[in-house]
Amino acid sequence: MAIGNASFVSEFILVGLTDNPDLQLLLFFLFLAMYTVTVFGNLGLVTLIGLNSHLHTPMYFFLLNLSFIDLCYSSVFTPKMLVDFISRKNIISFISCMIQLYFFCFFGISECYVLTSMAYDRYVAICNPLLYNIAMSPKVCVNLIFGSYLMAFSSAVAHMGNMLRLTFCDANTINHYFCDILPVFQLSCMSTFANKLVVFIVAGINITVPTLTIFISYGFIICSICRIHSTEGKSKAFSTCSSHIMAVSLFFGSGSFMYLNPSSARSTTEGKTSSVFYTNVLPMINPLIYSLRNKDVILAMKKSLKRGMF
Repeated sequence: MAIGNASFVSEFILVGLTDNPDLQLLLFFLFLAMYTVTVFGNLGLVTLIGLNSHLHTPMYFFLLNLSFIDLCYSSVFTPKMLVDFISRKNIISFISCMIQLYFFCFFGISECYVLTSMAYDRYVAICNPLLYNIAMSPKVCVNLIFGSYLMAFSSAVAHMGNMLRLTFCDANTINHYFCDILPVFQLSCMSTFANKLVVFIVAGINITVPTLTIFISYGFIICSICRIHSTEGKSKAFSTCSSHIMAVSLFFGSGSFMYLNPSSARSTTEGKTSSVFYTNVLPMINPLIYSLRNKDVILAMKKSLKRGMF
């Protein structure tokens, strides 16, 4: 179906986070600072892993991809968001809105499965350390990342096709700061029941399957750790998982709140707040979680600074 035939609306107006001019200026500088930290944090982590050969392991290969995804994910919304804070009328074309929605889905779902791959990596490292080099060979790692991006591509295409079948007649004001799925649905002049059902199913699969996989992996991990006799050994095993557990809890918690709750039970303000958390805050704090709590990354950073690579 051609885009021109799918809609009578050629552009949308984004309401944004607030219509208070003074608050908008404050938010502009706040989100600019957050985006700066996000870019330098994730780009720095990608560069650090790429330049230090002792970080060329499966765990850091997945972390490199996670940082790349977070960098791209935040860039889908934040630059447009910053422009809108200082613009009089926040307009986005229909095509740009659909592109933004596609990449929002693609990078968000990619992160779900990369976090799942990282959980599997920790499971093999702790529960089957003697088979680690075989079970987590370069080919396996590449296949896991390829599968993550393939699932994201398929789901994003499903959401995009789901959106393009709708007709938008007169209403063109999106009560959000970006083209999120549910707020755009509200503007359609045809029934969106089937669309919301597809969103619930796709979101359910992409949240439930990774979550169950992660829970099962950590169930085996906890059992293995409990069999370790030394306190130091247990502490070391838990420390290798703590950063990942924190990132998983924050990401899947906010995603479940946003897409698995009935829309009637969630106010617009709550929806925007939750969106800010997983589109702006999480991509900023993920590199901090994995760098400040990781001795290998800190050591690599010190070595790189001594060599003058940063």
